[in-house]
Amino acid sequence: MANRTVKDANSIHGTNPQYLVEKIIRTRIYESKYWKEECFGLTAELVVDKAMELKYVGGVYGGNIKPTPFLCLTLKMLQIQPEKDIIVEFIKNEDFKYVRLLGAMYMRLTGTSVDCYKYLEPLYNDYRKIKSQNRNGEFELMHVDEFIDELLNAERVCDVILPRLQKRQVLEEAELLDTRISALEEDLDEVETSEEEDEEEEKPERVQTPEPHRRSYRDMDRPRRSPSPRYRRSRSPRRSVMVPSPRRDRDRDRHRSKSPRRHRSRSRDRRHRSKSPGTARLFSSIQRKKVTTICCLK
Repeated sequence: MANRTVKDANSIHGTNPQYLVEKIIRTRIYESKYWKEECFGLTAELVVDKAMELKYVGGVYGGNIKPTPFLCLTLKMLQIQPEKDIIVEFIKNEDFKYVRLLGAMYMRLTGTSVDCYKYLEPLYNDYRKIKSQNRNGEFELMHVDEFIDELLNAERVCDVILPRLQKRQVLEEAELLDTRISALEEDLDEVETSEEEDEEEEKPERVQTPEPHRRSYRDMDRPRRSPSPRYRRSRSPRRSVMVPSPRRDRDRDRHRSKSPRRHRSRSRDRRHRSKSPGTARLFSSIQRKKVTTICCLK
């Protein structure tokens, strides 16, 4: 009897509200200590007190698949099915963040697509930190807007399969929802307008000053290159003549004066000329005649 849904409860998405939670997880919740001790005989008014005592969110954890208090209270709300006004007050509560998240979780499971976008999207502006327990039992740091983003976009949150949500674009085309304007976009627009105003105030008046040297378009196309060291071009506008540089002439003169091969060849020619066979014979005959004349005189 304690685990049955209220008699006056309406079916949600064509089924019993408690069946939105899988049977294995649901049986683990019924067998848990928190469900038996804390959730027995709760009403819609007493659920608020239990929600205020929550310290973290999560689904099931550990090897024995133990449910968290957050998941147990979610199933209890599906069992007793509180009125919509109470759930809206849960979501609008700013003092207790886990009460707000519990109401958002129940609204995502039971509400229509229009109600989910209408009541959950304003929670994107809540940046408070929350604790989340993973499957290993370890705690992780999250933010309220991250949890809301998972509710609207993910398929499974806190180990519960979420009902299919209709796309916002379709609802906007059907004129069931207005276009959403993010608070960040409004802040960015304000920053951009303020920056543009500051730039307009800081811009000085431009004064056109004549340029000292203006180059024609042809001169701009030509690349600037320094002339080669070997040759210098004449500055005549019609024709460019290659004039040899004096440095090159000096190099040639030095090369000629210092070339050893040419001097050696000349000296060799002189030696050969002086030592020709004809001159040697003539020189020896003259010496013989002188010797014979000296002998005769004696």
